[in-house]
Amino acid sequence: MKIVVSTLNAKYIHTNLALRYLKAYAAPEFDLEMAEYTIKDPAMNIVTDLYRRQPDVVGFSCYIWNIEETIQVIQMLKKINPSLIVFIGGPEVSYDTKYWLERIPEVDFIIIGEGEVSVKKLLVEIQGNKQYETLDGIGFVKEDGTYVIKPQREKLDLKTIPSPYRFPEDIPHLSKRITYIETSRGCPFSCQFCLSSIETGVRYFDRERIKDDIRYLMKHGARVIKFVDRTFNISRSYAMEMFRFLIDEHLPGTVFQFEITADIMRPEVIEFLNQEAPPGLFRFEIGVQSTNDRTNDLVMRRQNFAKLTRTVTMVKEGGKIDQHLDLIAGLPEENYDSFKKTFNDVFALRPEELQLGFLKMLRGTGLRIRSKDHSYVYMDHAPYEILGNDILPFDDIVRIKQVEDVLEKYWNAHRMDRTLEYLVSSTFETPFDFFQEFGSYWDEQGWVRIGHQLEDLFKRLYQFLEGTQARHLDVIQGLMKADYLQGHKYRPRKPWWDEIVPKEQLSLYYKVILEQPSLLGEEFASLSLTEKELYKHTILEFVPFDFAGFEQTGAITMQPSLLLAYFDPKTLQCTIYSAPAQLTVTAN
Repeated sequence: MKIVVSTLNAKYIHTNLALRYLKAYAAPEFDLEMAEYTIKDPAMNIVTDLYRRQPDVVGFSCYIWNIEETIQVIQMLKKINPSLIVFIGGPEVSYDTKYWLERIPEVDFIIIGEGEVSVKKLLVEIQGNKQYETLDGIGFVKEDGTYVIKPQREKLDLKTIPSPYRFPEDIPHLSKRITYIETSRGCPFSCQFCLSSIETGVRYFDRERIKDDIRYLMKHGARVIKFVDRTFNISRSYAMEMFRFLIDEHLPGTVFQFEITADIMRPEVIEFLNQEAPPGLFRFEIGVQSTNDRTNDLVMRRQNFAKLTRTVTMVKEGGKIDQHLDLIAGLPEENYDSFKKTFNDVFALRPEELQLGFLKMLRGTGLRIRSKDHSYVYMDHAPYEILGNDILPFDDIVRIKQVEDVLEKYWNAHRMDRTLEYLVSSTFETPFDFFQEFGSYWDEQGWVRIGHQLEDLFKRLYQFLEGTQARHLDVIQGLMKADYLQGHKYRPRKPWWDEIVPKEQLSLYYKVILEQPSLLGEEFASLSLTEKELYKHTILEFVPFDFAGFEQTGAITMQPSLLLAYFDPKTLQCTIYSAPAQLTVTAN
């Protein structure tokens, strides 16, 4: 019996851990073949590839991001081969099982909940006596039209599951993709918008086996390893043990990502990480969602924002770990003004990334079950994103989406950190006001429908600021120039601004710099650049403020500076050196 387990990932760099669990657990009785695609792949291409594999049974792992595309593939496969047995599983189809059996009659079986045991027992029955009604964790329609829906009775002992990380066919891809690793299942919290709230308790895999798996993955090239545990630090002793192990045994260039509950992290754990962890080794993802106490109460989310702030601040001050904070727009009793406050509260922590998401009414969650309590309107099909509720109309959702758009392009992309920090702290009343005004302007200009190059992002921001008659626009332009230059590996041919320094003036300043390179600091002087290297690998520009002072203190002093951006051909990094413009003229 030929069995293929498949999925459509959101991106090529993603991998599906569920398929690997099924393959590992089904062995040695069954040899499952894995076939992964992406939601961008044409359905015909996927169907053609699966057909050529000539399977007797095909299983699909289903999520909100791939269910609609997966349905198309299943329907085409069944038309080509009606005798093909198809089963589906995953979080998207583990709830409202009868609905899915009705909507996709081409599906023969739905796996409910954890699939390792259920899939293996199903395969035994397919190959043997076909006594499907004896199985748990499964849903199907009998020949007489009767629905059989039998949830799992017992939770799986995670210590008995074989490793899903040891397949030879995965080795060539480990360095190119994100590797997902699971050390526990379940979540101690009951957030009503999250599927994790449905399962009670937290179960752990064997620690030593997990460590051996990580060693194996690193040895064979894995460089980005993401822990999918819902709350990695729920057990302080466990988290500390794993942090210590990863610090001691990581290979250079490896990055580990975790989902952290920040308000329960003890200061001594952060102090340990700040002292012991190499920079860039760890990355934290922290779900804040809302700072509105009433909202958090309604969704049964326990959160101490003061302690969360302490954790995020301590981690940021340590300078070792990047932090990705999440917000959800559209939660109960969070109107536009309340969400604005939430955004500003969290933005004040200056996370390296701030993701602004929109509430999705996931099947099986308490919030979806009680959606009428808040007059929720939402998409009928995945991803079930809300279209409004009793206090957040669609108009306000559109406005918040405008914020999300420019937040991703500018803040999260880190293309102009100096500029944005100045704008949100010195030019606009609040950070949210900047992103909202700029996002609305971006939308009005029709830029959401066209692409953009790096230069476009700078030009469009400057055009917006000109239109708002922003104060100190010359200072802002100077910061934008520095950000633009430092974002390049090579000397840009034509910067985005129009006022280029005349060649005669450039020659004058280059002459001075060649004669007295120490005017730009001892570090620059130690480069010992020749005249040819200066012209080939540097750009000179002026800004109307003391750039060196700004870099040290963040304060603006109106004293013109000369900037020299050096694009190192060996390191492919840009370093900006500066000197008072008047000083170089005097020296000449």
